Amino acid sequence: MVREGDGSGRILSNVVRSQWEQHRPYGGVVPEIAARAHVECLDLLIEEALGSAGLTLSDLDGIAATAGPGLIGGLMVGLTTAKAVALARGLPLIAVNHLEAHALTVGLTHGVPPPYLLLLVSGGHTQLQIVHGVGRYERLGSTIDDALGEAFDKTAKLLGLGFPGGPAVEKAALAGDPRRFPFPRPMHGRPEPHFSFAGLKTAVRQRAEALQPLDAETVADICASFQAAVAASVADRCAKAMELYELKTGPGAARRLVVAGGVAANMALRDGLAELGRARGFELIVPPPSLCSDNGAMVAWAGAERLARGWTDRLDVPARARWPLDQLAAPVLGAGRLGAKA
Repeated sequence: MVREGDGSGRILSNVVRSQWEQHRPYGGVVPEIAARAHVECLDLLIEEALGSAGLTLSDLDGIAATAGPGLIGGLMVGLTTAKAVALARGLPLIAVNHLEAHALTVGLTHGVPPPYLLLLVSGGHTQLQIVHGVGRYERLGSTIDDALGEAFDKTAKLLGLGFPGGPAVEKAALAGDPRRFPFPRPMHGRPEPHFSFAGLKTAVRQRAEALQPLDAETVADICASFQAAVAASVADRCAKAMELYELKTGPGAARRLVVAGGVAANMALRDGLAELGRARGFELIVPPPSLCSDNGAMVAWAGAERLARGWTDRLDVPARARWPLDQLAAPVLGAGRLGAKA
């Protein structure tokens, strides 16, 4: 729960219930388990969030809920619950795009208004967008195959590091040599700021298979080398996006690079982007780690921003598995699973 006023915000409560333990035995998120977990805990989470904020439903001005994109089962549970509360209390409903919630988080955490260049990196999305304003987004680049978070998860699974993969790979990489394995830097130097991680995943798998059985030192070196390749590739893609951002927004626009999504918590990635920002004159802004991964506060903030502009939704608004931020952007040539989702 958040309070919005004059473009600034304050978090009143942010209750997060993790499902990692339920999904960990399967090495990834199982949609049916996720949907059932939502059903089992959502009422209690609402009660806990209200109690933590010292509020009741009567104190609220609106109800915001994620309506997409994502796993449709969990989306339907959350959105249906929000509709029921909105109907029962006579409150406006705001159906929030999950990607917009990530995109606008820095308004809540840092008071940063658009425009800015956004790098969105998560388990299901890897995109570069210009955030022109609330509800106004221009996609510059997207992944043509896998999302960065998925690449971390698959690497961790391959090396037996567990789930979620991002923190596991980062922890192992701390003890590794990032120069031992010269993994490829996908899309390096390309004029369009798109991403690709499928080839990098394949290179990691081939090297790991060739070195079986793997000792702890080799696992750490693979993780460190993989992470170095990721950081270099992402920095190169962001450098191209910075050039486009300056062309499209003009010389007077603020030079800010905002990084959002779960992978934004990776320190190697952040260090590489901070160095790039210093070289290009861009300020790097990243929300606190707790607000990089999925959370209710960012959804509430996006809802509050839309509500402040009088943008609400009907109670028959559907959940959407796919919902692009920039709905005018053409599909990325060669894009696989995420091309339609980006």
